[in-house]
This record gives sequence, C-alpha cells and structure tokens, in this order.
Amino acid sequence: MTVGFVACGPKQPSEIDWQAFSGKRAYAHVERIVGYGPRPTASPALIKTATYISTQLQEYGLDVEEQAFVAPTPRGPLQFRNVIGKTRTRRGSAGKIIIIGSHYDTKYLPSMHFVGANDSGSSSGALLEMARVTSGVPNLWFVFFDGEECVKEYGPNDGLWGSMFFVEDLKGKKQLDRIKAFILLDMMGDKDLHIVMPGNSHRGLVQRVFESAKATGHRSYFSFNQQPIMDDHVPFALAGVPTVDLIDFHFGSAPGLNDYWHTEQDTLDKISPRSLEIVGQTALHLVDSLRQNPRF
Repeated sequence: MTVGFVACGPKQPSEIDWQAFSGKRAYAHVERIVGYGPRPTASPALIKTATYISTQLQEYGLDVEEQAFVAPTPRGPLQFRNVIGKTRTRRGSAGKIIIIGSHYDTKYLPSMHFVGANDSGSSSGALLEMARVTSGVPNLWFVFFDGEECVKEYGPNDGLWGSMFFVEDLKGKKQLDRIKAFILLDMMGDKDLHIVMPGNSHRGLVQRVFESAKATGHRSYFSFNQQPIMDDHVPFALAGVPTVDLIDFHFGSAPGLNDYWHTEQDTLDKISPRSLEIVGQTALHLVDSLRQNPRF
C-alpha cells in the first residue's frame, strides 16, 4: 500500500455537487426502510426493501442489477440478494470504477423488534441520496449488500455474505482490476456523530477522507483508529482493492458506549438528518476528489 496521495495527469472536470446532498432526503429514505420493520436475510421485509431500493435507483436513471444467491448458513440454506445501481458509462469514459456500499439487512434477532435505523438504515438512506446526486456521473457503482450481519457468530464462515459473493463474482469475471476504490458506509446516522475509520482501511484513502472532511467543513467528525473492524470492506481489502470504512461504532446512551447496537433502541429518534448530511457530503467530495486526482 502507498501512504498519502500524488496528483498525476490532467484533472477531470468536477461533476459532483457535494452540497446537493440533502440530509432530509436521506432521512426520508431511512424512514421508509425502517417502516418495513426488521429486515433479516430472506424475510418479506428485506424483499420489500430491495424492491424499494431498486425502484429508487431506476427513477434516478441508474442501471439496476440484483445478485440473488443461496448459501449454507447456521440457519440452513438462505437466499441472499444484493442490489446494484450503476451510473451509465459515457462513450470515451472507460475509466476505473468507484464503488460505494452499504448493507441493508438487519441482524436476525427473533426475540426483539430490531428495525436497525442506524444499522443499516442510515447508510442505505445516505447511499440512495448519493446515487441521486451523482446519477449523471459515469463509472460509479452503488451496492446494497445483503447478509452483512452474521446468522449466528461473526467469523470466516458467518457474516459478510453479500460482499464476499460480490467480490468473488468480480474475480470470476476478471473485473477486479477495474475497481479504483471501495468506500463503505455503516452506522453513520448517530445524532452524536463521530466517524472512526478502522485500522484495516487503506491509509491513502483515510488521508483523502480527512482532506475531503476538511474541504466540506466537517473535519472534526472524522478520526482514525488502528483497531480493525469486521465489515463489508474486508472482502475487498483481501482482494487487493483499496477500501475505507466510514463507521461510527459508538452508538449508545453516553459517549463511548455502544449499548444501542443490535437492540430495540436502534430507532429513528437516535439518528439525525444532519449526521447523514455530514457523512454523505464528505463521501461525495471524496468520490469527486478520487475522480479528479486518481492516485493515492
């Protein structure tokens, strides 16, 4: 890995108006998604959510694909469903692809009504709003992963089902070398926002996030920690794709706590349009920066 960034070659014109990202629009998507209720893999609510996401992406003019696959899990064989929205490639713009991702499933917790407003509603709503703003910008893929949550216990054989399948599919199609970077959004709607990029993020991308956060006026909300996190960026990183995970893993009743995570307390009243806007605008600025100065 190369630390830092070096600008090289002519800049592409800036096409992304990061200020057009609306926290209120993103929050409205979160409300709709949460309204379907708990969304564990293979549930009717997850299928409804996938349909809603697909419909929104199509309305924005993106090409939409669904990856449906069955995998053996500790709960037996389950069908997973990734939703992918791709902006259209213009003639003469066969550059590398930037992927922005989120998971949209909720953890299977049959003993409680877990609606996941922050985990995974916030990032999914923000991803839809990012797709709206950048619908005319070529070579962007927005991927909504199913199966980020483990069925029983996180480990090599449980969790990250959708992102692992997606990366293996890229390998099978010999498309990995087309991917410039993967940007993951997760748990980013907390009213008390503090994004901490984990240690298994690419250092060059971490630096670029800091630069974008400064440029958008949001630098105080972003930091870095050497501790790695198991999340949907891991399969990409293992495949050699530069990745960064924008996540706030302190989601709780007091600073430093995470006691709302995977509980019935993960509800809409704990997240805010402002937090969605801070992360969404910074992520959009990052995407635009990577398009203009692609080396890091």
